[in-house]
Amino acid sequence: MIERSGSAGIIRTFLTANGLFTLATSLIWAVNTLFLLSAGLDIFTVMVVNAAFTVGQLAFEVPTGVVADTIGRKASFLLGIGALAVATVLYVLAAQLGLGLPAFVAASVLLGFGFTCQTGAIDAWLVDALAHTGYDKPLDSVFASGQAVFGAATLAGTIGGGILGQIDLALPYYARSVVLVLAFVFVAVVMRDVGFEPRRFAWRRLGEETRAILGAGTHYGWHNRTVRALFLAAAVQGSFFIFGFYSWQRYFLDLLGRELVWVNGVVTAGFAIAGIVGNALVKPVMGAGGGKRSAGMVLALTAFGQSVLVAAIGAVGLLVPSGGSGITPFLIAVGLYLVFGIMAGVQGPIRQAFLNRQIPSAHRATVLSLDALFGDGGASAGQLGLGWLSRTMSIPIAWAVSGLFLLAAPPLYRAAAAAEREAGADAAE
Repeated sequence: MIERSGSAGIIRTFLTANGLFTLATSLIWAVNTLFLLSAGLDIFTVMVVNAAFTVGQLAFEVPTGVVADTIGRKASFLLGIGALAVATVLYVLAAQLGLGLPAFVAASVLLGFGFTCQTGAIDAWLVDALAHTGYDKPLDSVFASGQAVFGAATLAGTIGGGILGQIDLALPYYARSVVLVLAFVFVAVVMRDVGFEPRRFAWRRLGEETRAILGAGTHYGWHNRTVRALFLAAAVQGSFFIFGFYSWQRYFLDLLGRELVWVNGVVTAGFAIAGIVGNALVKPVMGAGGGKRSAGMVLALTAFGQSVLVAAIGAVGLLVPSGGSGITPFLIAVGLYLVFGIMAGVQGPIRQAFLNRQIPSAHRATVLSLDALFGDGGASAGQLGLGWLSRTMSIPIAWAVSGLFLLAAPPLYRAAAAAEREAGADAAE
């Protein structure tokens, strides 16, 4: 067995890799919608481009899960970082060369492929490596630390991206590519697949491997009542999260009534801080309720709170007189959005730990990819539907409708908790 210090090294590597990856990706988050609008798209076609990203994730989640579960988690992560670097440059060239919507869609699909290579692989690497070292503490705190690093890196990336975007909306994209190269070097040199045995894999057998692993993932995922409920909750919440993140960039500036790109960077950074606050609340929240039994309740309550907040943010825009704007509605919407971020910060690590303890190691990356696939499916449908609603009616109306739809998530989390309790009771008999 690896010495105890090995666990600390594994966690440091996980946090550093996640931090570099998040720093790189977050550099464009505050300006992406404004960048696409400046390239001649409208709010609906912006969501079409973003939906292409999630459709790409849908298409590649399982095949890239094959790579992670055969060749290795590290190889999958490196492939994803490289794909993101290339796709980011292509994304900017599509705007600068005036290549139009099809070029943006193609670049977004490649971005989706890159993210699927990372989805599940890094979490699976962490869980298996820690198990190999004999780590026996709750994973909630490790995932909370990961979420805190995510928040800190997002804070730096979004503020930096907002400042760069105020100069030129293309600069954050080039900066992202540079940081991705640094992340690639770090992962290549430092990360090692520990606690996982790679299997021989031939690309000509990709279809066969995909069917076999998808079958196993379905068995340990969809056929598991607890995991199935979590999958469905991911689809419900995924229908709003990406749409909401990219639509507020236009919506909040409309409420403010001033075209200040750097303000979006500050708001995004504030959202990252809100997430860190939520991460810090994970231990006291879970400790107060006794661990596993409280997880379902916490997830259900935070999901309910998020649905109410989303509807309230939409109501702000609906209550402002037509054509009106100002600092007060802007601050109210931003304040509600930050509370939403705190709830998301609490929910994320608890959900990660809850899901991971349902999955056997050999199929961890695939089941986590299936979970992401459900979220991607919800996001694809949500961006197209809510993007259309935003164009034909208004962004505030799309937010209000989203708040109502998100009310479907709390019962699913309660069902997941109930199924886990029943499974535990059956195992004890």
